[in-house]
Amino acid sequence: MRSKLFVPGSRPELFAKALASAADALSFDLEDAVSEDQKADARKLVGEALGSPEFAASRKIMIVRVNGLTTPHFEADLAAVIGPRLDLVNLPKVESVGDVRAAAQTLARLEAARGLVRPIGILANIESPRGLRLAAEIARADPRVAGLQLGFADLLEPLGIDRTNPAAIQQLQLMVRLAAGEAGLWTCDAAYGNIKDVEGYRTEALAAKRLGYLGKSCIHPSQIAPANDIFRPTEEEIAFAQRVVEAAGKATGGAFTVDGRMIDAPFIKRAHAVLAIARQLA
Repeated sequence: MRSKLFVPGSRPELFAKALASAADALSFDLEDAVSEDQKADARKLVGEALGSPEFAASRKIMIVRVNGLTTPHFEADLAAVIGPRLDLVNLPKVESVGDVRAAAQTLARLEAARGLVRPIGILANIESPRGLRLAAEIARADPRVAGLQLGFADLLEPLGIDRTNPAAIQQLQLMVRLAAGEAGLWTCDAAYGNIKDVEGYRTEALAAKRLGYLGKSCIHPSQIAPANDIFRPTEEEIAFAQRVVEAAGKATGGAFTVDGRMIDAPFIKRAHAVLAIARQLA
C-alpha cells in the first residue's frame, strides 16, 4: 500500500475518479472531511459505492475512516459500510487497548449478522500524546489490527509543535514504526497538507521509507505518483536482495558477505520482503 488516497465520503462525484486513479488504496473519510449535517448521507453514499459492481471488480485496498468511538456516528458508520468489499476500518484517535477491542467487538457482531467470513482489519490512528505513549499496546490489542498510521494535525497542533520541523516529524515516525514493529505490523505515514509543496511531500515520504514505512497518505491525486515511486523498491534494492537470497541458498551456515557487506538472518529476511514487494508490484 504505497499510496492511500483520502476521498471525502460526502463527495460522490470523486468516487469514480478515485477508483480510476493509480492509488493502491482508497480511504473514504466519514470523519474530518464531512460536516456534521452530512454524516448520514456520506455513510450511505460510501456504503452504496462499496457495494457497487465497479468497486467489487477493483483490486484496490478499500478503507473507510469512521467517526470515533465516542461519537454518536461510530456504529452507524460501521453498519453502513461493512460488507465483503471493505478491507480496513481506519479507527481515528485511538488511545487505549479498550478502544481497539470495542471496535473489534462491534465489527465481529456486524460481520456475523451479515454472514461475512473474512474479518475486516483495523488501521489504528496514532494522533494524541496518550495514543503515542501506548502505541505498542494498541498495536497488540487485537488480531484485527493490521497497521498503525500517524496523524500529525491532531497530535501536533494542540501542543504548538511545528509541523514542518523534520527532527520532530522523524522522531515521531520512528516511535510509531518501532511500536508497530513490536507487534509485527506495518505503518502508513501521515497526510501532508500543503498540496503545492511537492518537494516537501517527497522529502517526508523518503524519510518515512527509510524508517520502514509501507506508504504514505495522499490528500490529492497529485501526491499519488510520488508516493508510488518512493515506496516501491528501486532496481538496485531488488538486485541486491536477489543476490542476498541467492547467496543465502549457497551458504553453509552463519554469516556471509555480499558486495562486501556482512549478511545474516535479519538481512536475509529483509531481502525476501523486498522481493515479495517487487513481485506484487510486477
